[in-house]
Amino acid sequence: MTAAPKSILLLLLASVVSILSSCGSISTIAGHNARPRTQAVDAPTAGVKLTAAALRSTVLAAIRQPITTTRQGLAVFWHRPREIVAGNLPFNPFPIEPLPDAPGTASFERLLDKNKLPEPKAGSLKWLVDGPGFFGELDRQTAAAKKDIDIQVYIFDNDDVAVHYADSLRKRSEEVTVRVLYDDLGTTTAHLSSPRTLAPIGFNPPALVSAYLEDGSQVDVRRSLNPWLVADHTKLLVFDNRTAIIGGMNIGREYYSEWHDLMVRLEGPVVTTLAGHFQSNWRRNAPLGDLGLLSIMRKLPEIPTSPGDIPIRVIVTDPGVGKHEILDATLLAIQGARKRVWIETPYFASTEILQALESACRRGVDVRVIIPAAGDSAIMDLANLATARTIILAGGKVQRYPGMTHMKVMICDGWATVGSANLDTLSMRINRELNIAFSDPKAVRSLERAVFQPDFRRSKQIRLSDTESAIAPLAAIIATQL
Repeated sequence: MTAAPKSILLLLLASVVSILSSCGSISTIAGHNARPRTQAVDAPTAGVKLTAAALRSTVLAAIRQPITTTRQGLAVFWHRPREIVAGNLPFNPFPIEPLPDAPGTASFERLLDKNKLPEPKAGSLKWLVDGPGFFGELDRQTAAAKKDIDIQVYIFDNDDVAVHYADSLRKRSEEVTVRVLYDDLGTTTAHLSSPRTLAPIGFNPPALVSAYLEDGSQVDVRRSLNPWLVADHTKLLVFDNRTAIIGGMNIGREYYSEWHDLMVRLEGPVVTTLAGHFQSNWRRNAPLGDLGLLSIMRKLPEIPTSPGDIPIRVIVTDPGVGKHEILDATLLAIQGARKRVWIETPYFASTEILQALESACRRGVDVRVIIPAAGDSAIMDLANLATARTIILAGGKVQRYPGMTHMKVMICDGWATVGSANLDTLSMRINRELNIAFSDPKAVRSLERAVFQPDFRRSKQIRLSDTESAIAPLAAIIATQL
């Protein structure tokens, strides 16, 4: 076999591993795997389904989405080797220099404009912490919708919680338009494992959630294909083009009652931008594929501003169109930070962000990072340990949240970002992701009170001796591809 095909196979293998090890797809926690589990299908059938999803990701995507497939292929074959090289050099080839513009200031916002980040739109924010916060709001918005319910998630699971919400959507589809878009490979792999919570006696999970959603209902379901096994990791729910919810949570038991996570409800003109994102994603995944993007987008109604609305930027990762806005904004914010960089993330394996954090630590910035004490991926847990060691050696602090935190939150001085993006190569360079960013002082303080203050209290600080591991550096190298 020639070197080129070998490289292709290695990159595809890295993509498969990344899908299997992210967002609760397949837990590798020994205690979890030892428990009795309710599977939707037996092992041979599961293998067939996973193979079918992988074939759809390559063959069907290439036919229906030739432009998207080509662009994403170029991104994969550039950024994965690039990350391997950058993450294993004995020095930083691009020294991180501090910026004169501190995050949260008007000059920093002008800097973001200068770097061609999307302009802010007015809107309001409400934090939805953990399952009760998000799913309670989902119940309210689903019941109150008068025209449209649009839901995009990475995983629409087939456990008892997901089936409950599928039933709610099926019922509402008799009265309003309901569209559901989920990632094909992400959802397929999620069906291969069960949550920690055992299913109710007699519960029989559907083998195919799309068929369950559509059976006997008016729900319209589409699956995001995965050219080059690239995922659409976006979580976006829009109701009547008036209210939107984004963040880190999917539809399933882990997010309902097992993991610590965050969503945010948005209202105001910014919702028009978010609804536009859903429409674009929906058209891209139509039967016509890339040709669907040529169709005329439905005109969305203008939403008036309200007293108290703040400027909010919608930022994305979309390698198909060359957008790495989340990474660009994150690096600028860390480089400009004077006082603090506070982060909570389940997976930290981005060389660029880690190098920027090291620089911030050494110039006296209060760098604190919260990671899970027990994540859903053994590889990423070890990689987090290697990252923690680097941060501690540079003068920062790292804490372990008890259990699994799936939050993706950062505050730099007076600027914050929240959304679906992890601090890894996939989220920053390869997968599709959706975040918001803002610098309103009151909103930043409310995020600090809702997330960081309680989580700093709950979490235990990691000592340098806790990070000693012979295999953590190797895991970190593997994790740069995840």
